[in-house]
Order: sequence, then C-alpha cells, then structure tokens
Amino acid sequence: MEINTIRELIFWSYANLAMAHSAISNNQQTYSRVNFMIRSRLYKGLIVGKMNIGTIFDDEKIKMLSGSCCSYCGFTENLSIDHVFAQKFGGTDDADNLVCVCKSCNSSKGAKDMVEWFTSQDKFPPLLLLRRYLKLVYKFCLYNQLLDKAIDDIDDRLFPFHLRSIPIEYPMPDKLMLNF
Repeated sequence: MEINTIRELIFWSYANLAMAHSAISNNQQTYSRVNFMIRSRLYKGLIVGKMNIGTIFDDEKIKMLSGSCCSYCGFTENLSIDHVFAQKFGGTDDADNLVCVCKSCNSSKGAKDMVEWFTSQDKFPPLLLLRRYLKLVYKFCLYNQLLDKAIDDIDDRLFPFHLRSIPIEYPMPDKLMLNF
C-alpha cells in the first residue's frame, strides 16, 4: 500500500483499526478474509467520500461507561486526567482530548505523543484509545487544511501529534486489546 498524503495515512490506519476491531470482536487469533474485506471497503469508502470517520460521541459514551480506570494500563488507583495530545504541543483541555489515567502512566508519558509512548514500551495502544487518537488527528488536519498535503512535505514538530507515529500496520488480533 502506497501512502502519500495525510488523508491516506489517517484513512489507512483507521481502516486497519476497523479490521482489528472486527477480528477481536469475533475472538479471532488471526485476520481472516472478511477482516481484510472490511479494511478494504472502509478505506475505499473513506477515500471516495461515501463513508466518514465516526464522531467522538461514541468514544465519549464508552469513556463515561467504562468506569474509573487508567486508559493506558487499566489500573484503578491514583487516577488523574491526561491529555491525549499534550498541552505543551497544542493539545486542548476539551473533553475530546482528555482521558482518565493513573499517575504512574501520566508521569511516564509526560508530553510524549501517546502512540510513541506506547511504542517506546513495546506495546500497541488499546484500539478504542487509538480510535480516539486518530479522530483527533483527523479533526486537527481537517481544521488546518492538511489532509491533502504530502506527508513528506510536512514538518509536524509543531503539531500536537507525530504523523510518523500513526500505525499503518497492526499486530495480529491476539496481540491487541480493545480497551483496558
């Protein structure tokens, strides 16, 4: 898969996320033909404009119903609030950008990009958290008219996220978690 624009990057990662979510929901250990078809159809639908990335509403509903546990590790004590996109790099105090985390994870992550922080620990982010992250990236890029820019032409050091940390390949379903 050749990915050149920010739009293609976000949509490909989001389509992979749907593929992984489908496999996990069906308790699969590996991806099946159906999962790959889900990815293909969603990616094509997003690219041609027949489908859209969902709103943050569903993520907010899950966040509210999931109770009080760390969105990063699942721990239930010493909880605080963290910015998915760090304030230091332009992350806002909007509810969309806030998640419940334990103080240990919050301290460890600091102002790092959330996906880069998970990668530095040899972990893949929980899918529901990654879905929120991708929606925030999309919203930022849409607002700043960046979607059709070539990835190689963008210096994302001033963004609240790093484009190159957006996953384009996802581990097998048995290595993924939906949520903590």
